[in-house]
Amino acid sequence: MPTITLPDGSHRVFSNPVSVHDIAADIGPGLASAAVAGVVEGREVDTSFVIEIDANVAIITDRSEEGLDVLRHSAAHLLAQAVKELFPEAQVTIGPVIDDGFYYDFAYERPFTPEDLEAIENKMAELAKADIPVSRRVLSRNEAIEYFESIGEQYKAEIIRDIPENEELSLYRQGEFEDLCRGPHVPSTGKIKAFKLMKVAGAYWRGDSNNAMLQRVYGTAWANKKELKAYLHRLEEAEKRDHRKLAKKYDLFHMQEEAPGMVFWHPKGWTVYNTIESYMRQQQYRHGYKEIRTPQVVDMSLWQKSGHADKFGDDMFQVESEGRHFAVKPMNCPCHVQVFNQGLRSYRDLPLRLAEFGSCHRNELSGALHGIMRVRGFTQDDAHIFCTEEQIQPEVAKFIDFLHEVYDDFGFSAENLIYKLSTRPEKRVGTDEDWDRAEKALADALDAKNLPWEELPGEGAFYGPKIEFSLKDSIGRVWQCGTIQVDFSMPGRLEAQYVAEDGSRQVPVMLHRAILGSFERFIGILIEHYEGAFPLWLAPEQVAILNITDRQADYAKKLEESLRNKGFRAVSDLRNEKIGFKIREHTIQRVPYLVVLGDKEAENNVVTVRTRGGEDLGSMSIEAFTDLLTTELARKSRASESVNS
Repeated sequence: MPTITLPDGSHRVFSNPVSVHDIAADIGPGLASAAVAGVVEGREVDTSFVIEIDANVAIITDRSEEGLDVLRHSAAHLLAQAVKELFPEAQVTIGPVIDDGFYYDFAYERPFTPEDLEAIENKMAELAKADIPVSRRVLSRNEAIEYFESIGEQYKAEIIRDIPENEELSLYRQGEFEDLCRGPHVPSTGKIKAFKLMKVAGAYWRGDSNNAMLQRVYGTAWANKKELKAYLHRLEEAEKRDHRKLAKKYDLFHMQEEAPGMVFWHPKGWTVYNTIESYMRQQQYRHGYKEIRTPQVVDMSLWQKSGHADKFGDDMFQVESEGRHFAVKPMNCPCHVQVFNQGLRSYRDLPLRLAEFGSCHRNELSGALHGIMRVRGFTQDDAHIFCTEEQIQPEVAKFIDFLHEVYDDFGFSAENLIYKLSTRPEKRVGTDEDWDRAEKALADALDAKNLPWEELPGEGAFYGPKIEFSLKDSIGRVWQCGTIQVDFSMPGRLEAQYVAEDGSRQVPVMLHRAILGSFERFIGILIEHYEGAFPLWLAPEQVAILNITDRQADYAKKLEESLRNKGFRAVSDLRNEKIGFKIREHTIQRVPYLVVLGDKEAENNVVTVRTRGGEDLGSMSIEAFTDLLTTELARKSRASESVNS
């Protein structure tokens, strides 16, 4: 008579062994219908899994993140089944879940065409509608090799040969198709209700260019048609907002083959960049940071001492000069320790907050480069806080407040942030005791702020745990930007010391922190978030002054000069074009405010103002207009969207 304990602490007693599905049905028919898998004593299992003894059980539905993973993994198998029915000679390889979907790699004699993709998707829909039961069986490793070789699936057999001999393997069957998989899977294909195949691409077997080229079919799957439709809409929006397209449209920057992964900033884009740097410089000064600058090229011996050479050596640009081996700086932290080490520090100097807009270079693979989101040359809003162990938690708490202020100014409220604590990885430096204290300090800082957070086991840096701060943009995408990391290791490796209150020499703790991450990536995020319509304080051109006839040209020039002298980014358009053409062109360029000048405005020393959103603000004095601009600039992005969309 197994007693089942549910997540809410309630108990259900059954007179016989019971399956996960039976438990869901006992709770209610709605839950049984929505169930796609279960968790028994912490292990994910199929709904057909039978429980014979007392156990803690949770039901996984298609509404949960775990349930979506089960749906997507099952959709990958549905894809493979459809391909095998349409193209029997194709061999299946691997089909994992990825963000928002799945893919499956196939070995086939030719690339799949768009027509093939449509036929495969139609076959998947047919198989899903048939609601084919999905069953599981277990084979030994050698039995599994023999089975897949017997049906001509050589890639599957090769995968299994890399598995230890004493392993038992699970296979899942749906109709005539059977595949190797750990599971769990949906109980029948009818549970896979909303999916779409997205594209096909080439992929080398096991990621090795020396191996055969396979066909990788990408797809997405969701709990229902509504969620699928919403996802496809987000993709359409993302395509419209692609920062590379908008950069060309608004003349912000470009990139070219002669400098792969490096940015050519144009005047408008560089204005945005400098505005952000100036803002961050002011904010860091307010929060007690001292700005420094460190070299671009540093002897490899420093990177070897810090541990970066062993871990990141392949990603460094390296150069020889006069018999010495140098690396172009891939990160700033070891150089910041060198600044700390100049002179004998006291506990009274701590915390010492050193900040740098550090220009770094990393030899990223060309295939990984993506506009300004993933580059080889970038600048970080980097800082390192040298402190005592007792100062870790208060410093982290201060940093979180600082980060919230900055994100709010850029239009990302704290309510929409995501907080994750990444803990010790398998390969790491430092003692377990150090890691225990560091992880606790970060967790305590988050808890003290009453912030919701989740743990990412094993995702910390090799030298310490970290909090990752992610923000949601205007179409719901999540971007990880900010981070703060506790490091008990590097200061000691690089011989950093301070004199403690008792006169002893102690090694400081080092907190690595960034808010924006890299300027390049953050600007790319802003371009896509605002779709090029920057809030007033970030807009490269804030005011466009448009004359109706040549009679207002002098007034327009004087107004432009006056606004510029007051610190506003104003441009005058004195071209001999119709006013409607000028308004349309500057509206398309997303200039926040358009000032239209005719004879009446010139005679009365006033301006007629309209927004890029088409709102006519009417006639006003120049003083009233500058007050409007000043007020909106002071709000940054916190309220500007409602003022001037």
